[in-house]
Amino acid sequence: MAQISTEVPGDERGTLLAFVESQRAAIRETLVGLDEEQAASRPSASELTLSGLLKHVAECELNWLRMAQQRPNERLRSEESWGEAFRLVDGESVASVLEFWDGVRQETEAFVAAVPSLDVTFPLPPAPWFPKDAKVSVRWMLLHLVEEFARHAGHADIVRESIDGTKAMG
Repeated sequence: MAQISTEVPGDERGTLLAFVESQRAAIRETLVGLDEEQAASRPSASELTLSGLLKHVAECELNWLRMAQQRPNERLRSEESWGEAFRLVDGESVASVLEFWDGVRQETEAFVAAVPSLDVTFPLPPAPWFPKDAKVSVRWMLLHLVEEFARHAGHADIVRESIDGTKAMG
């Protein structure tokens, strides 16, 4: 069950990171007890799979981290490979994506701990879904990760329940 640790620092950074981690845990928990075939299954009308959602959120977090660091994203996809963002390919497994995401988590937490202020801003890249010349703060990024992960945790709950009746936080 996704729980907030009793060891969370009471400052804003600790609180935001705890909420991000709570939503990460909610997504991870939907995969507990499933094999690779079940995790890749599409038991509902949606195209979403649990392993695909896991990969998407891990890569999403990396993308936001790289934007905040103002570094290139080594896993950024081309338009031709965009469909691979929601499915495992080329020997990927649930375990390997969980390991990758854990590395991203550690890097995110180290970055947030090291940034001088949550008010530090970074530019968003040109994209039709971002306002022109927009900048966001590290605080905004963390809140966006909570939003993104919570949305997909809800999707994952429905997919998991459709697979075997297991309910979130059950």
